[in-house]
Amino acid sequence: MRTDDTRRWLALGALALAMLTIGLDVTVLTVAIPTLAVELDANISALQWFSSAYTLALAALMLPAGALGDRFGRKKGLLAALVLFGLASLACAFADSAGQLIAARVVLGIAAAALIPLSMAVLPVLFTDPAQRQRAVTIWVTATALGLPLGPVVGGWLLQHYWWGSVFLINVPLVILGAVAVAALVPESRGETGLRVDGLGAALSATGMLGLTYGFIRIGERSWGDPGAWSVIAASVVLLGAFLWWQRRSSHPLIDLALFAAPGFRWGTALSLVVSFAMFGMFFTLPQYLQAVLGVDALGSGLRLLPLIGGLVVGSRLVDLLLPRLGARVVLTAGFLVLACGVGLGALTRVDSGFGLTALWTTVLGAGMGVVMPAAMGLALGELTTARSGSGSALLQAIRQAGGTIGVAVLGTVLATAYRSDLGELNRPPISDGVNAAVAATADDPAALARVQHAFVFGMDTMLGVCAVGCLIAAVVVAVGLERRPVAGQTAADTAESMHAG
Repeated sequence: MRTDDTRRWLALGALALAMLTIGLDVTVLTVAIPTLAVELDANISALQWFSSAYTLALAALMLPAGALGDRFGRKKGLLAALVLFGLASLACAFADSAGQLIAARVVLGIAAAALIPLSMAVLPVLFTDPAQRQRAVTIWVTATALGLPLGPVVGGWLLQHYWWGSVFLINVPLVILGAVAVAALVPESRGETGLRVDGLGAALSATGMLGLTYGFIRIGERSWGDPGAWSVIAASVVLLGAFLWWQRRSSHPLIDLALFAAPGFRWGTALSLVVSFAMFGMFFTLPQYLQAVLGVDALGSGLRLLPLIGGLVVGSRLVDLLLPRLGARVVLTAGFLVLACGVGLGALTRVDSGFGLTALWTTVLGAGMGVVMPAAMGLALGELTTARSGSGSALLQAIRQAGGTIGVAVLGTVLATAYRSDLGELNRPPISDGVNAAVAATADDPAALARVQHAFVFGMDTMLGVCAVGCLIAAVVVAVGLERRPVAGQTAADTAESMHAG
């Protein structure tokens, strides 16, 4: 379907606005977590679920949402998802308990699971010329990336001047503008053939991931020896095994398991998981450290995340230059070493370290992420044929989101366990529930407050140390096991496209 140039670019603007909204929503929560912990009386488990509920829904439902759009119409799906996103944002803004906010975050994740793949699927319909299509994809990706640094800053400013619900309410006018523009400018499109949706596969994968995440969060609440938690984890592993078994036999599977026969796809997927594991854990921890230990307000916390974004920009520029010259093995090994240095420096944090060390290690961490993420995704996508590029990129994105969900659960558990072990006689509710509640409870007792801050920093250092070891192991495995070959023709921009494709 063809439209005139003005209409096409205006339609792209509508899609970019929708992606900007999603980018804002991903990171705005990072600066709101400490406030939500106090206002909604949320413990560490609830804080983990604020993030995990969104990413779990996103990872579990992205593949079936794309198939539904192909079958019933991408424009209809986009409009429905935008309306749902706006309504869920309202529900988040006016939630009066942690449970209500978690439920609303699930709905937000469902809406985002449709918005990401369907908005990308519309671009080839709007732009048939390859050069214009690449430019359109760059704008689409940039809009999403722009929301990431804007989220903490905008969220911090709103928290400083208004009540916490405003960080979600800001989505509503953006969603309204996006929906009106999509309705007026985006043409309807469908796949050439109506695709059946693997309902059983979607149910098995979603239920398995939900149980796995809950099991690790329960371990964080209780202990590593909790039999109920391990029972849930074991049942979830069985469900995920049944999902893989069903995918081999289904006539319309959610995922193409044959993709994992390609070495590049296996390597790229596994390495992307390692990066997501560390990234989501860092986003969960750092704002709490900035506010509970350094004592900055929400806006200051958002502004202090900007060095991470600066590092990401530098890393993304470097990988575009180095990957064609040095190849994937060298670039990925170096990138993981930079990541290990970044989180390793973070593990040296002390209560009196100040922001200088934090700015240094988050900048280094961002640079490592900017190198590893595009290179790993490019390695996987280099194995995809044109016929499998859509389903393959969607599978990569879903796995990446799932890895982030597990990362928050596992690393949050490590943090909580170390934090409580260092509290000593203070290891009792509400202090043991989390650092934010503990700071509020010990505000009038300087000695107890100092112990709480020390315990949290100890927990954060332990968590970052685990991440550093993981990155070092990944660097060694890549250097030894990955065959020497360049990623021909794969640029950072190309990879950024694939990271968000659905």
